[in-house]
Amino acid sequence: MGLTARVRTRDGWAVPHAVVTVTDTTGAQVLRLEADPEGAVRDAEPLPPGAYTVIVTAVGYAPAAASALVTASGRAEVGTVTLARQGGTELPPPGPWTVDPAHSTVAAVAQHLGISSVHGRFTRFSGAVEIAPDDVTKSRVEAVIEAASIDTGNDMRDGHLRSPDFLDVERHPEIVYRSTGVTAAGGTDRWTVHGELEMRGVVRPVDLDLAYLGTGADPWGGTRAAFRATAELRRDDFAMNYNQVVQAGIAAIGTTLKVELDIQAVQGGTLPQA
Repeated sequence: MGLTARVRTRDGWAVPHAVVTVTDTTGAQVLRLEADPEGAVRDAEPLPPGAYTVIVTAVGYAPAAASALVTASGRAEVGTVTLARQGGTELPPPGPWTVDPAHSTVAAVAQHLGISSVHGRFTRFSGAVEIAPDDVTKSRVEAVIEAASIDTGNDMRDGHLRSPDFLDVERHPEIVYRSTGVTAAGGTDRWTVHGELEMRGVVRPVDLDLAYLGTGADPWGGTRAAFRATAELRRDDFAMNYNQVVQAGIAAIGTTLKVELDIQAVQGGTLPQA
């Protein structure tokens, strides 16, 4: 066996079809190989003894270099070469991911009487994420929320929120978010998702501040990715102008909403069957 190596991302995922180039001390290319779908590189042809430089490249990743010393056996065991996303940012492996509503939360916080907050959440929603293979900024997100599933823990308040004063769920049963682009926002795990939110018939641009929290195996044989995202909405941007002024001119409800998302997504285009 000649050269062996593994190409991985920072969080341990294989980088399929990475290109491995080996040069000798003069800079001459002596070997060029492509990693298999598991990120493995193997070449059975022994190499002449000596020192070599191994350069690993892949679309969407910053190049990496490693040294290899070949002994009389002709073997060069490079080990694991780690590639970082271009720009130093990370996301899950490319392909489709499906939001798992049972392990995700879509919540909103509004100021009440200028001194405290009311917390609510939507209990019925679905979503899909597509991580682009070559240019991660072309990744896509789409989510659909059932507006009538709002739950603040108070039946009277929830009924009012479903009315035409707020969500108007009879005429506009769904809240839809579709991304239009993704940009790195600093650090290795921070992103800004640019998109459009459609709520009660009004479409407005809304950016999500996104943190990628990593991936891991689940008990059902699948792989999950976790994200946390926030956004701030102005109620009047979506024609929710209802308010009530209480004493001293204080509005009962704040003009802005803070949206808080804690999302688990399962690798693949569908959720596992329970």
